[in-house]
Amino acid sequence: MAVLYQRRVGDTLYEVRAAGGTRRLYTNGVFHSQYHPARAVSGSVWDLLWLPAFFQPPQELRRVLVLGVGGGAVIRHLQRYVQPAALVGVELSPVHLSLARRFFGVRGPGLRLECADAVDWVRRYRGPAFDLIVDDLFGDHQGEAQRAVYAGAEWVGRLEACLSPRGLIVSNFASSLELDTSAYRIDARCRRHFAAAFRLSTPQNHNAVGVFLRQSASARQLRRRLTAIPPLDPRRRHGLTYRIRTLAV
Repeated sequence: MAVLYQRRVGDTLYEVRAAGGTRRLYTNGVFHSQYHPARAVSGSVWDLLWLPAFFQPPQELRRVLVLGVGGGAVIRHLQRYVQPAALVGVELSPVHLSLARRFFGVRGPGLRLECADAVDWVRRYRGPAFDLIVDDLFGDHQGEAQRAVYAGAEWVGRLEACLSPRGLIVSNFASSLELDTSAYRIDARCRRHFAAAFRLSTPQNHNAVGVFLRQSASARQLRRRLTAIPPLDPRRRHGLTYRIRTLAV
């Protein structure tokens, strides 16, 4: 695997590696993003962060917020398949934002990238609500990826305050246990704000991605929309591969 970029800033080592046309972002050896411009899916956890957009007709997702840009793989796929009118990406690392633009092609109309602490950004936000919020706030600890923000009642409440009446939140967790012990699952006040909830996973990762919708939805509905798009069709050899479980609300 070729190293396209390597730089140490303080105690953090940033790398971009290439495997054919695939670009991968690493921070302190932790795998943060993977994207190939000619492939619809990666087969990894990043697919699970944007595919919940298809619980709704894409035309209803006009405003999207991505917390934790990394290399921007999620943003690139949302631009390709959802094409929101406004897409805001918030990222703590200025190096990540620079690499996202330079190596992953993260740019385009309607896109705004902000270098900021996501917790502070969400707390201060007073603009129009978002139809989709992707919470992918991860750092690294002793060579392992680790959620950077505990999904307690306060954090979930702040995300809800930024969400439109028919919107959905997609939140990445390092494990099913981490999802199951979040406020989304154990706090009754948080749960009653959502009409449907799901857990997504993939055989390649331990991550559990929670999807929390303010309107009713079903796994069958999601699959029907995905099968209508040939590159994403789960029945095809290189289509989306995911496991889905309905969660009680």
